[in-house]
Amino acid sequence: MTVEQFAPLMFLGLILVMLIGFPVAFSLAALGLFSGLYAIDMGWFPANFLGNLPLNVFGILSNELLLAIPFFTLMGSLLEKCGLAEDMLDSMGQLFGPVRGGLGYSVIIVGFILGAITGTVAGQVIAMAMISLPVMIRYGYNMKYATGVLAASGTITQLVPPSLVLVVMADQLGQSVGDMYKGAWGPSILQILFFAIYTFILGRIYPHHVPGVPREARTLQGWALWKKCLRGIIPSAILIFTVLGSMGGLPGINVAIATPTEAGAMGAVGAFILAGIHGRLNWPLIKDAMGGTMRITAMVVFILIGSRVFSLVFQGVDGGKWIEHMLSDLPGGQVGFLIVVNIFIFFLAFFLDFFEIAFIILPMLGPVAAKMGIDQIWFGVLLCVNMQTSFMHPPFGFALFYLRGISDTLFKAGDIPKKVESRDIYLGAIPWVILQLLLVVVVIFVPETVTAFLDKVEKVDLDKVQIEMPIDELANTSDDNRITDILEQKKPDEPKN
Repeated sequence: MTVEQFAPLMFLGLILVMLIGFPVAFSLAALGLFSGLYAIDMGWFPANFLGNLPLNVFGILSNELLLAIPFFTLMGSLLEKCGLAEDMLDSMGQLFGPVRGGLGYSVIIVGFILGAITGTVAGQVIAMAMISLPVMIRYGYNMKYATGVLAASGTITQLVPPSLVLVVMADQLGQSVGDMYKGAWGPSILQILFFAIYTFILGRIYPHHVPGVPREARTLQGWALWKKCLRGIIPSAILIFTVLGSMGGLPGINVAIATPTEAGAMGAVGAFILAGIHGRLNWPLIKDAMGGTMRITAMVVFILIGSRVFSLVFQGVDGGKWIEHMLSDLPGGQVGFLIVVNIFIFFLAFFLDFFEIAFIILPMLGPVAAKMGIDQIWFGVLLCVNMQTSFMHPPFGFALFYLRGISDTLFKAGDIPKKVESRDIYLGAIPWVILQLLLVVVVIFVPETVTAFLDKVEKVDLDKVQIEMPIDELANTSDDNRITDILEQKKPDEPKN
């Protein structure tokens, strides 16, 4: 076996160990170490090459950018458990309820707002399903639509800033987190529009699938209803704009006054304040939120360490060159490369979590994209749009698993009259996956959906640059006279008589 043949075998082994189902972090580390020992035995790189591994690991743990992850996670966990979702869904449901498909619109809007402040798919899907699913079933909503809109609106949290996925992608691609957030705003808004348009069209074609809520079913009207809506939206909006604006993550803001870590810490403090405003800040809530934050942070760190072990050996056997040669020769140039990569990511997301894809696959693809002249922010946001589908794939999507579990709980508690069938959940997810893939196509062929929100880079035409020099006072005199004048100025003064 040659070193050129070993890199493809390592990549194949990567796919196999991920399909086994054992925790990916430990599988990657084991595969990397065994491959490294074999490569040393074959003489493909010296033993001291692996001596860089401890330095790599300590370099990961000292990365200040990744400190933003526990802060943003804590912020999301607190807001997820403080009852904000319940208040917003109740008020929005009553506001849009009389409109055909109104409950669907309320779930989409609240999903967008919660996605910007919670950042966790599991909590968002569960919270919205517990509140909205019984109401939708009670007023005759189609079961496939109800389950699909709840799952899809929960997964958008991976794309809406300040998403944890975007933080990781910015780190892996070596880009600014603020720029990554700016680039994600366009696709996020388009995603919501696609969902709303689909609901509108469904309401016109099949009005009985998304009926309006009878006016007599509304418990609040007038100013009382608007007051409750604004009570949930305004504090949340202030928190979002403060956190993102301070780190330059909003379109039009070109100056960052805080690092992502500092902005995350400020967001966590704001989450405590918001939970206190809703009157639900207590020790059990704080303990639960901190426990969830510790679990997610530990998972991210272990996956990152395992992926670094694998990638170090993979680069040592010229795996990066193999990936580059394989992908750079694809027909179609940049578009062909992006289509193939997104198809690969789409199917890989059946089995891998978004963190695993970001830490394992992105370091292989990012350098190739950069050499092909693809904007790294555009590339990162595009893959993030694609990875949303990992939560919606039938039958492996985690959002569908969460929905399956919470619907069974609601049925056993008597909150819904009949059991939600798995068939309805899986079939209901398909239209929303198609909408997410449609957004991937739009972002590929219309890169301005991402780049339009970024700061414009001023291009300087070197051929038109003019350099102006100050005119010498003696420019009009002859060279001899100029020299004489200079010598006269430097001549020492003659002694006086």
